[in-house]
Amino acid sequence: MNGLETVPCPLHAASLASPDAPAIIGPSGKLTYAELDLWVSAASESLAKIGVETGDRVALYLPKDERYVVLLLAMIRAGIIACPVSTRFPPAGVVPLLRRAACKALVSEDEDLFQAVDDAVRKLRPGALLKTDLDRIEPPDPPELSLSRAATVVFTSGSAGAPKAALHTFGNHYYNALGSNENITLDPKHGDRWLHSLPLYHVGGLSILFRCLLAGTTMALLDSAVPIARSISESGATHVSLVAAQLRRLLAEDADLGGLKAILLGGSGIPEDLLDEAHGRGLPVHTSYGLTEMASQATTTHPGASRDELRTSGTALRYRRVKVAGDGEILVSGETLFAGYLHEVGLEEPFDEAGWFHTRDTGEIDGEGRLRFAGRKDNLFVSGGENVQPEEIEAGLRRLESVEDAVVVPVPDAEFGERPVAFVQMKKGGGPPPQDISAELSQVLPRFKIPVSFHAWPEDAGQAGMKVDRAFFRERAKRLSSEGG
Repeated sequence: MNGLETVPCPLHAASLASPDAPAIIGPSGKLTYAELDLWVSAASESLAKIGVETGDRVALYLPKDERYVVLLLAMIRAGIIACPVSTRFPPAGVVPLLRRAACKALVSEDEDLFQAVDDAVRKLRPGALLKTDLDRIEPPDPPELSLSRAATVVFTSGSAGAPKAALHTFGNHYYNALGSNENITLDPKHGDRWLHSLPLYHVGGLSILFRCLLAGTTMALLDSAVPIARSISESGATHVSLVAAQLRRLLAEDADLGGLKAILLGGSGIPEDLLDEAHGRGLPVHTSYGLTEMASQATTTHPGASRDELRTSGTALRYRRVKVAGDGEILVSGETLFAGYLHEVGLEEPFDEAGWFHTRDTGEIDGEGRLRFAGRKDNLFVSGGENVQPEEIEAGLRRLESVEDAVVVPVPDAEFGERPVAFVQMKKGGGPPPQDISAELSQVLPRFKIPVSFHAWPEDAGQAGMKVDRAFFRERAKRLSSEGG
């Protein structure tokens, strides 16, 4: 640890240093740091007046906008635990999440959700919490925030089962942003702006907010209806966080991206054709390895990384520790490591005796200390006595010129135990994968890793948060196999 127990509120510090600097720009206009500070103080007052207390857990089920940011920061300032919930979940899917996190209140405008939620959960509308005459709000005394105080609950993607409720302290977010900003500079004096292109209910979206607050720079809220390249141009963004699908769309727009200083790529295993194109165009890309339990980035490549370096997930950032166990599992710890998983009966602290969290991801660390991600232990299966890591086959498929994306899952086999099956999304209009795709793949993979069948990408392919819903594809593969497909 670094010996600190409290730190000045980053928002208030930024409002004192640069009151007229833009904190948020978006479709609804601009909020300066002084205005945002007052709005957050007003919302904190509103929450206190209606009886929401320090330590209470309050869910947020809202579209991403300025109100969302204000309420989230107000809760953190007031010591209320903010629980952002994915708006992809229907009301029936939200209810068990609120129970798991033991939420006492819900902020939303969804009447169907209000009907589904238990009467023990208070129903709050954002308009009521933000109806305050700012002229009557006094600037707050410089608040000190405890680093150890619980701040947020982020629900994991649930790709390996039901979503888990990961509890983060304010210190987890603070140190994650601090280490990131030491690696990827954010400078308000040079007009740096980070385009907020990820959901606020995802840990990657939260991390953008904290990075901008600590640096005193501008967060540009993305209008999801506007192409990313246009959003970058219109907002003057210099930094952007993207997943692979967003990067592919950005490159396809063929826009002038010369003003970008950093493109932080989330999710390991970015398709090599995307990295080749981005690096070849001279774009300032950073590959990374992150997870909800580490409040976002754990490792990241440095500015100006070579193409070989971008084949890795980079080195551990400050305030994190990363190592690989003897069986290849990636272990993490440090100031950014979450407090544990919330359950209705309490907090589960899933750490070993030395304080390491076992990620269930596999990889290796090279001689330069760079992490090379291999895949999920949960996804690995045995076929005819051989270990098969689906992510390796997926990477091989994505390297084929005609393939846009791919997911590989196992199906039962009487002789081999399990065999791989692939769902392939083709470029240029989609359609089923060609008959010779197996021969193409055999040029880069051993025979036992070649899928026994290739299926067209399902139109109803489900997504779980920011990750592929592998359970969906496993069930679809079993059904097709039983039908002889």
